[in-house]
Order: sequence, then structure tokens, then C-alpha cells
Amino acid sequence: MLGFFLPLFLVFLVIGLPVFFALLLSPGLLLWLNGQERDIALLYRNVYNGMDSFPLMALPFFVLAGELMNRGGITTRLVEFSQALMGHLRGGLAHVNILSSILFAGLSGSAVADTSALGSTLIPAMEKNGYSRKFAAAITAASSVIGPIIPPSGIMIIYAYVMGESVAALFLAGIVPGILVGVGLMVMVRLLADKYDLPKAERIVTAGQTISPIEAGVSFVLLRINFAGLLMGLFAGVAAILRASAVEISIHNGLIFLVFLPVAHLILMRARGTVTPDFRIICKKAVVPLQTPIIILGGILVGVFTPTEASAVAVAYALLVGFFILRLLKVKDLPGILMRAALSSSTVLLLVGAAVAFKTVVSLSHAPETMAGFILSLSENPLILLFLINVLLFAVGMFLDAGPAIIILGPILGPIFVDLGVHPVHFAIIMSVNLTVGLATPPMGLVLFVASSVSGEKVETIAKAILPFLLVEVLVIFLITYVPAISMTIPRLTGFVQ
Repeated sequence: MLGFFLPLFLVFLVIGLPVFFALLLSPGLLLWLNGQERDIALLYRNVYNGMDSFPLMALPFFVLAGELMNRGGITTRLVEFSQALMGHLRGGLAHVNILSSILFAGLSGSAVADTSALGSTLIPAMEKNGYSRKFAAAITAASSVIGPIIPPSGIMIIYAYVMGESVAALFLAGIVPGILVGVGLMVMVRLLADKYDLPKAERIVTAGQTISPIEAGVSFVLLRINFAGLLMGLFAGVAAILRASAVEISIHNGLIFLVFLPVAHLILMRARGTVTPDFRIICKKAVVPLQTPIIILGGILVGVFTPTEASAVAVAYALLVGFFILRLLKVKDLPGILMRAALSSSTVLLLVGAAVAFKTVVSLSHAPETMAGFILSLSENPLILLFLINVLLFAVGMFLDAGPAIIILGPILGPIFVDLGVHPVHFAIIMSVNLTVGLATPPMGLVLFVASSVSGEKVETIAKAILPFLLVEVLVIFLITYVPAISMTIPRLTGFVQ
């Protein structure tokens, strides 16, 4: 009888029962009917056990960091920076929307937060500049899925927790796929420019930009450190490729950094005269907010802190920036910020706990073995099986949130494809990206409803307008699937994957 828990779960979802209750009620009801009352106690005890995890503490911290950054005026700065860079392209604000999502992904790691924060700013601006509301809402929803792909990523933390993989390796593996999704969406915007009669190209740089002396000084120093670090990273990466080994962090690298520091200063000073003062100030104002992903990844790569500790450092940095550098955050803002972060975090963690409990009953029913046997009976060719699994994950993502889907399906599907020769980190990225795209897929895509709420447009209308962008994201999924180097190169170069 326990084998019927999955159909019953789907029935509960179809009739509109919240996912949390469906995850618990479907196996709980069947256990009761099967006379296994003691296992019901185990089921609900696992809800707490599923949330009681040190790695999962990173989730509420990253959510809180995103809320602090958003309230501290970070979103406006990122949008202005994106406008200055992309406004000269045809359909400039649509490109700005996508670039803002890429930048905001490094702060929040959440598609819903991305849609809400950027949508409330960019959808009205796009509509005012001649874009249709449905197009503006569709591109906002489509680009928001970049949030959980580029680190820090909540769903990759969940995957690492469930499957025992390295969070740092998954973070690094998500960088190129996330950027690839963004570039693909920009190409589609350009192709649709004539069909939707998108506005002509116009560089948007607001005149009269100002910046405080403290922020200007901090930005001056950080920009040179970042650029020197980039030059050193390129140098070390090329050297590692030539040696066919991982990048090594050593004192020697520190000496190289000191050599590149004056070089970076000279390059930046030379570039200074090629742009207007307003453009230069906009770029400076974006430097401090964009340090968040650099601090997170840099600290993890160097070994200063774990991903969970990195999330706490991100909160501390957000408080420092909001109160003392940008000075846009007030003490009176903190209760509201903490409340929103607590609500968002509790929603995710409750789903995680319920999914862990659901997985307990899955193991009791021997469904994993049955499903594994069925999948392997379809074909012996790993390429064909990867195609079929992508279709399955895409369908699952339409109805189920990425977190619970990973917890339920990860332990079933992961070992199958690892045995077939697929690297665990590669499969993690395939699964994570696929389920993330499901957040923007009709009929139950969560970000569609958020975009509808922000824009006032009907979900059905947004769902039709988003189809060309979903096509791009599906193509990227298959590209990631069949070209492992896209996701595996950076983890290999940094030594997190052998």
C-alpha cells in the first residue's frame, strides 16, 4: 500500500493543498491505513531532524544578507550600474533586467527575492519606457532563475546537505551555467527586438551623480584589489592549464598579487579618462555591494571559512555596508528585515524538513530500487537516459519546488547516474539548473505568481510571453548536460574536483 504515496501526493497538489502538508499527509495517511502508527511518529520526528543541520544554517543567513542588502539601497545601485553598461543596446532595459539578475544572484541566491526586488523597480520602468507589461514581467521572471544558479545558491546548499557533496564545488560549478543562461536570454531579447518593437538603444547614465568620501575611498581601494586579483587569477589559471593541475594558493601567489596591484592601478587610471564623471561614479557605487559574492567565494576558496560561516560573514558585511558605508540602513528597519527573513527562511526549512520526512517513507516503500530498475530498463545509453531524466526533472519542476524535489529525487537519481559514469558535481548542476528553471515554468512556477503580483499582469499572460525565454533555458540545460566542461572546468582548476 505504501507504493501509493506518490500518486496520493500528486492528488493533494492538484487539489491545491500546500506542498508542506501534502508531503506529510500523503505518507502519514497511508501509514495509518497500513497499521504502522509507530512509523507515523518517526515521520513527524524527521521533520525536525531534517532541519537540524549545521550546513542548512547557511540558508537563513543568506536570506537575511539579501534582505539587508535590498533594504540598504543595493538594488537601485545595481540597476543603475546595469543601465550604464547595457543601456546602449537595442532593448536596453531588458538587457539591464538580465544583468541586474546576474549581479543580484551573487547577493541573495533566491529567484523569488530577485523577482520581487528587481521586478518592483524594473517592471514599472520598462513599462514607462515603452515595453509591454507582459514582456517586462516575463523577462523578469525568466531572468530570476539565474539567482539560485550563481553562488550563493540555496538549492545547492540543500543538494550538498542531502548528497554529501562539497558546497564550494557546487558553488563554483554554477558560475558558468548561470552566466550562460544570462547570455542566452540577452541573445533572445535581441532576436525579439523587432517583433516586440523594443525601444531604440540609449545609454542611461543619470546626471549629477554623487558619492560620499568614505565610499569613494573604499571603492578606490577595493576596485584595485579586485582587478589585481582578477589579473592574478587569470595568470594562475593559465599556468594551471599549462601544468594540467589545480590552482595552488601559496605565498608565491601573494607575491604575484603585489606585482599585479600597481599594474591594475595603472590600467584603471588609464581607463578613467575614457568615461564621463557620472559613469565613473555609478561604477564606484556598485563596487561595495558587489563585494559580497567575492567575499563569500574568496573566503571559501582560500579556506578562511566554511560555506555556513561565509553566510554569517555575508550578513556582517551587509550590516557594515548598510550602517557605516552607505548609511541607508536604520536601526528601526531591522525588525521588519528580520521578520521578512524569518518568514522566508522558515518556509524553505519547513519544506526541507517535510521533504526529509517524506524521503523516509520513500525508503520504507522500496520505491528507489523500483524506480532505479525502471530507469535502467529504458536504455543502457547514458546519453539517452540523461535526456529522459532532463524531461522528468523539467516536468517535476513545473509542480514541485526545487528544494523538496532535490531531497526526494536526489538520493534516487544521483547514484544511478554516478554508476553510469556521470560526475556527482556535474549531475548536481544538471538537476539544480533543471529544477530552478521549473520555478518559471507554467502552470505552478512560483516566480510567475510573484511576477504577476508585482506587475499586476495575469499569470496566464506572463506564461505565454515567457515561452521564448524558457526555450533558451531548456537549450542551456541540454548544453550543460552534454558538455560537462561548462560546469566542471572551474571546480577542477581550483582543485575542488579531481
